Amino acid sequence: MHSFHSVNLLVVLAMLLLAACASTPYEESTSPRPAPVQKPVAVPAKPAPSSPVLTRKGGGFYKDDGPGEDVPPNLDEIPDAVPRREPIRPANARPYEALGQTFKPMQTLGPFSQTGVGSWYGKKFHGAKTSSGERYDMYAMSAAHPTLPLPSYARVTNLENGRSVVVRVNDRGPFLHSRIIDLSYTAAYKLGYVSKGSARLQVDAITAEEIDSGVYARTPVSPPAQVASAAPAEAPSRPVIEPATPDPLEALATAVPAVEPAAPAPLVASGVFLQLGAFASSANADGFRDYVKNELKWLGQDVSTHLVGDKYRLRVGPFNDAAEARRVADRIAAAIRIKPFVVQ
Repeated sequence: MHSFHSVNLLVVLAMLLLAACASTPYEESTSPRPAPVQKPVAVPAKPAPSSPVLTRKGGGFYKDDGPGEDVPPNLDEIPDAVPRREPIRPANARPYEALGQTFKPMQTLGPFSQTGVGSWYGKKFHGAKTSSGERYDMYAMSAAHPTLPLPSYARVTNLENGRSVVVRVNDRGPFLHSRIIDLSYTAAYKLGYVSKGSARLQVDAITAEEIDSGVYARTPVSPPAQVASAAPAEAPSRPVIEPATPDPLEALATAVPAVEPAAPAPLVASGVFLQLGAFASSANADGFRDYVKNELKWLGQDVSTHLVGDKYRLRVGPFNDAAEARRVADRIAAAIRIKPFVVQ
């Protein structure tokens, strides 16, 4: 019995010894674990989620909008839209309501100028149907406007840097935040405000007459500021070149209206004129005037630019009466496909 108890005692001691040996490594293995616990501290280095915040700045007013994943590398080389006569969609010419506002679209490709804040829209709408039924392409030179005809064309100028582009208007909007126009991603990129989301813009519709004459291409809106500032400097230099040519007379004739833009107002009130177009910039008006003079050398009346309100209006006259003006208007329409109207 004693020996039996001794054996049992030895067995118990052996088991205790084994348990102690087995537990020691377990306790030691727990001490290094705090090191792995520190690794999750490095996990905050995952601020990758903050990148969408930067992209979301893109459209400026549309949640979760921004540039696409694969932006073409040659955005600077994408040409402006080329205006051409297109039939206006009747479905987009009717008055409509959006977000509690009523809009009355223009029915013709006539003069239109507007200044205000514009934005752009991107990947959220890329490939979606526009109001004109076409698919929106954020990498094309297009725009959305509440009232311009669909489709139509407009020159948009960034008033903060002077850059200017021509876009094709094929969508409706914007309707929020008092914005006047939403451009495609590429158009906004070329105007230099993609990263800002919005900018102060000037929108000038390209009229049917400008499309027919091509004046929009030869005299973009962006140069006016430079032309205005350079005009005084050019005036003294012209006489040096002009004495040998008949051009001085034309230079003097064009210089006088620049000095006294208000003078034409009494002429309009006291006579009958034909108006050929209205332009937001003097450069566009002067360019079209030169085109008309070159094409209509038979005109017996003066072709001049009149600043009326905030528009530069190109007019022919004065005429003896409205009947004579209408006869000349018919000849002009047949010659250069522009239908002037009588003003008096």
